[in-house]
Amino acid sequence: MMDKIFIFDKQRLLMTIIMGMLLGVVCIVGASIRGSEALNADYLFAFWYNRVLMGAFIGLLPMLKLKPAIIRGAIIGLIVSFAFFASTGFNDFMGFFAGIVYGIIIEAAAYYVKTQKS
Repeated sequence: MMDKIFIFDKQRLLMTIIMGMLLGVVCIVGASIRGSEALNADYLFAFWYNRVLMGAFIGLLPMLKLKPAIIRGAIIGLIVSFAFFASTGFNDFMGFFAGIVYGIIIEAAAYYVKTQKS
């Protein structure tokens, strides 16, 4: 019985972490383009790592049907991105909003990859 508590889909987890890594790179590029001054490496790494954590968080959860998955992705994106948003002194609204969208993208991509393999 205890074995079933920690069962998760390893392929889903790997896929969502990779998606988080890729979207983190997109975030770094976007932040660099829209920033008026050069951003330091610590800030950019934290931005990227936030997206990786989002992917890991989503990947640890079980797959849902598409509509609930998209809603859950938005909520997780909001929660995870809020941590970074708060650390910027609530100054990076675009990064916060992008995190919500990225949560949706990660959930939707995980859903489509898994349903295409089934």
